[in-house]
Amino acid sequence: MPIHALDTTTNELRRARPDLVEPFTAALPGARAAVLGRLWGALAREALPGVTARRREGETLVVTLGNGTRLAAAGLGARRFAEVPDDFAVTGPDGPVREPAALLAQLGLRTPAARRLAAELDNSVVNLALARAANAGGSAPPRDSVDAEQAVVDGHPQHPCCRTRTGMSVSEVLAYAPEHHPVVHLTLLRVPADRWQGTGSWPEELWDGGTRLLPVHPWQRDHVLVHHPDLTTVERTVPARPLLSLRTLAPQPGPTGSAGLAGCHIKTALDVQVTNYRRTLSPAEVADGPPLSELVSAVVDKAGYGVGLRILRELGGGTVRVGGRASASLAAMLRESTEAHLDADEIAVPLTAVHATGATVVTGDPVRWLAELAELVLPPALTLLSMGVALEAHGQNTLVALRDGRPVRVLYRDLDGVRISPHRLGTWGFTLPSLAGTRAGDNACALRTKLFGGLLSGVFSELVDVLARTRSVDPGALWETVARVGRRVYAHLPDTGDAAAFFGDTLPLKATIAMRLADDPGKAQWTAVPNPLARHR
Repeated sequence: MPIHALDTTTNELRRARPDLVEPFTAALPGARAAVLGRLWGALAREALPGVTARRREGETLVVTLGNGTRLAAAGLGARRFAEVPDDFAVTGPDGPVREPAALLAQLGLRTPAARRLAAELDNSVVNLALARAANAGGSAPPRDSVDAEQAVVDGHPQHPCCRTRTGMSVSEVLAYAPEHHPVVHLTLLRVPADRWQGTGSWPEELWDGGTRLLPVHPWQRDHVLVHHPDLTTVERTVPARPLLSLRTLAPQPGPTGSAGLAGCHIKTALDVQVTNYRRTLSPAEVADGPPLSELVSAVVDKAGYGVGLRILRELGGGTVRVGGRASASLAAMLRESTEAHLDADEIAVPLTAVHATGATVVTGDPVRWLAELAELVLPPALTLLSMGVALEAHGQNTLVALRDGRPVRVLYRDLDGVRISPHRLGTWGFTLPSLAGTRAGDNACALRTKLFGGLLSGVFSELVDVLARTRSVDPGALWETVARVGRRVYAHLPDTGDAAAFFGDTLPLKATIAMRLADDPGKAQWTAVPNPLARHR
């Protein structure tokens, strides 16, 4: 990381939070090593430009580049979810490489994408160190579902850009990022009727007379809305707590909160890059949310899983028309909250938070716990896939409702990522509604990749890793538990080829660094990783 960039960060931190300067400095080596380890893992498995060969020499992994350069480091450091030591380094031709951007530079790429990624890696290191510094004292068990969302300190568990917040200053990260536990005051923008493009319902709380009010993130207000002086805001704001996704927030109840928005989460547009994407809201996403919610909920009900799997429906959304076109930067959506599907003694936990918290939210025997979760997740997810609905069931979108630490139901959110097969749906009597986005397709491989890439390469891989590591359980016993449920489900489903992929030799894993280095970084790319379920066919 350039010295001047680190000095700038430290100086800004001295002004905004002087109490964090020392913990931030102490956290930097570990954050740098963590990002470096995830990048080393990408070099070990992704099809990256410049990488020509990989081989093991004892406990060491050697990566050979096209120019003959050899890079070497511990093979365990490249393992997914590896906890690398603070002094982790990759040996290059000129000695140890400790900076992620310096390891990237070894590839010899001179493209705009490579320069952009180098800056993203530096940004990820800084924000990861900042997150760890702010949570250095540890955290208490989550009191509510928002606490559980904010317990994910390190961000994406496999992505080198796990804490990228491109576009945000240090002060803004502290003020808005969930790992810093703030209350964010959403601006309410008046949208004239002739400038509004929306779908679904809009609550009374978000009307001002006959004018709709659009919730706008304060970062967006300061960086985007300022370029639209013709639009005005009201004095009132909506206090809310940011969820795991940063740009989705839970309005706060109480006398100073928003009682009229109880039961809703607000997904805002945010022109900030987090991991792979800039988090705006496309007009297609806004338009398709409510009809997709109704379709997927109906398929879940027909499959008979409406009790154990709850879809957090997208109730309504809107965008401001700018220059005659819907703006992706001035948009918001309302989604059912997790609390709308919980009893008083339950808490909703994103499944990636189970990993992030070291499984402290898990009670009882870990093998039994995973079996109970698998019984809740796999039957509906695999059945929906056979019916033509592939959920993007990664650890942020998939939550478990816990009662006294035991799984009682599963919640699924963010329908923008689902993929639909019109042919499969049709065999079950469903007709795909008219959609603005490109979510429909009958490519079976693409459907399986969508589901298994999140649910197996993500969720269950994370859970097996953390339960094996923290509870001293044989990973094979945990995977056998998952496989047993899968075998039973597929014994009663039509043979669509999905079962063979579920138990296949490899699983799809998103190739995050290959994506960031591509000319079109928004297009998903995948790499194959060994499937632990293959031995349990």
